[in-house]
Amino acid sequence: MPIYYPDILDQKTAPRTFSYGDKDVMLYALGVGMGADPMNTQELPFVYEKGLKVIPTAATVLATGLRGSGPAPEMPAGHRPSQINFLMVVHGEQKVELHKPLSSSGTYTAQGRTVGAYDKGEGKGAVIINETVWTDDKGEKVATLTGSTFARGDGGFGGPSEGAPEPHAVPTRAPDLSVDFTTREDQALLYRLNGDRNPLHSDPDVAAKAGFPRPILHGLCTYGITCRAVLQAITDFDPDQIYSHQARFSAPVFPGDTITVDLWKDGKNISFEARVKARNATVIKNGLTVLR
Repeated sequence: MPIYYPDILDQKTAPRTFSYGDKDVMLYALGVGMGADPMNTQELPFVYEKGLKVIPTAATVLATGLRGSGPAPEMPAGHRPSQINFLMVVHGEQKVELHKPLSSSGTYTAQGRTVGAYDKGEGKGAVIINETVWTDDKGEKVATLTGSTFARGDGGFGGPSEGAPEPHAVPTRAPDLSVDFTTREDQALLYRLNGDRNPLHSDPDVAAKAGFPRPILHGLCTYGITCRAVLQAITDFDPDQIYSHQARFSAPVFPGDTITVDLWKDGKNISFEARVKARNATVIKNGLTVLR
């Protein structure tokens, strides 16, 4: 089923409720490498229920237990439902905005919608931007998650070719500071327990068919590691200081790689990029954290 424009901009998901608890919060923190040193008292509160803290980017996985649904959203008369080829998609960018700090447990409602569709041309793919909003039992916004998908097999649908949001430009000066994180060889096997069980991250045969020498780390795991860098280097491990965290995925990480996160501090705006020096590869670009 192709993309129909502008019909795709009317597409919404039904509201769904989800719950998470301290186990989910701690599993996410372990999945992005927190707690590797059990004597590190600054990281311990993210992986131990005593005074539990929540990494802001955990919002990308905590809604995986969606259950139930509200009424199907009404579509305009004559609406043509769109469907992209999910075998040909790449996660392009991710942003998490927290309208209030995440609690260590809770029940919320999530609803998604398509907010943008940009046509790169026949054979050149399309960029689809989706937004998911969490609300609490009072109907107040808790979090907004915005992600872009590069649909390699869906170009030529007749939508606009320009107007997509411009990526954040990091400063041209040398980084103000850099932080190194060595990922574990089994990092992807642990992180996948947060909900993304794509065998590309666990099965050597599937990875080989996709052109990789071994399973790759989840992009959202690398994204979470960049948030760790901001927590460690900028906020003194206080997650409540972070309002939003966004980045663009530019290259894969292999479990066992050492990731260097470069940071630039300009008031409440923290720019960042991440690279694997051993392979001269920039794996995260155009990163921006906004502090409260």
